[in-house]
Formats: sequence, structure tokens, C-alpha cells
Amino acid sequence: MADTKIANPAPLGLAGFALTTFVLSFYNAGILPVEGEAIVFSLAFFYGGLAQFMAGMWEFKTGNTFGATAFTSYGAWWMFFALLKYSLALGWISLGESGAVSVGLVLMAWAFFTFYMWIGTFKLNRTLWLVFLTLWVTFFLLGLGDLVNPKFGTMGGYLGLVCAALAWYLSAAEVINSVSDGTVLPVGERDNISA
Repeated sequence: MADTKIANPAPLGLAGFALTTFVLSFYNAGILPVEGEAIVFSLAFFYGGLAQFMAGMWEFKTGNTFGATAFTSYGAWWMFFALLKYSLALGWISLGESGAVSVGLVLMAWAFFTFYMWIGTFKLNRTLWLVFLTLWVTFFLLGLGDLVNPKFGTMGGYLGLVCAALAWYLSAAEVINSVSDGTVLPVGERDNISA
């Protein structure tokens, strides 16, 4: 039986990550009032979460360990985030007085994970390298915002907008370049390895 070619799942994973990060970052940066943040929860579960998680599963099929680990992990992150926010809003759980510290700890753990994933991008394209650089710093700043001073969280929100824009660009480049005769949107290829 012939092996069926699978489409590149990276543009889907990047788009789900980018859009969800973009919307949440407006609230993290304080550009939009926190009362509207609930709009992010369903988006985080379905597009940032489920679609990105599925992209990660398809990356396993392509043999891309980096893509499989990244998309599956960040898809699970968004589903965790959505479930946490829904559970808090509906009163199913309470984090009590240590809530900010607990959330800050989780964000710092994600900063650590994202830092070593960033190291994994050093031989991949430069745009992906920038996505992960801005992402680990974003997580770090958001964690500091909960642990030290909310101003760090605001800075993380603004950097999250930059990260989302970079991820969208990479998603667009992967789609547009794949249907074109050549490179329309450059991503800074290194050793001809794609995301």
C-alpha cells in the first residue's frame, strides 16, 4: 500500500497559536479591559488548543519531532488555560490567596519549557527562532507580572503581540510559499529545514 502524503500541519498550528495569543495579549497589555477577556476562553480551547493539538499529532506523522512537541504542548497549554479560566469563572475551583503565585509558577515553568524549545530552533528558520525567542520572554514577563509586579505582565502582553505577529507571518509564509512557484515570503531558511 502506497504511503499517502500528509499536508504540512505547521501553518494550522502557527495560525491557531497566533490568533489566540494576539487576542489574549490585548488584555495582558491592558489595551482592552479585563472584563472582555472571556472572549479568549472558547478561542483558546478550540483554535489555540484543539486545532493546534491536532497539528501536533499530524507533525508526528511527518516525523517532525520539534513540531510535534511544540504544537501538542502549546495546544494542551491553551486547553489548560481555557479550562482554568472557565473553572474559576463558574466557581468550580478557587485558587485562594495564593492564586497569583500559583499562576506565576505555571507561567515560569512554561518559560523554561519554551526556552529549551527556543534552543531547538537554532538550526531552523530565523522567523521560527524569533517566534520562540519572543514567546519565552513573554512567558517570563507574564510570570514576573504575577510573582513580582503587574507591570511586567503588561510588558509581556505587548511582547505577546509581537510574538503573535511573527507566528502569523510564518504561518502565512508556509501557506503562500507552498502554493507559489518560489519563495514569496522569506523566513530566513537555515540548511533548508522548515518549521
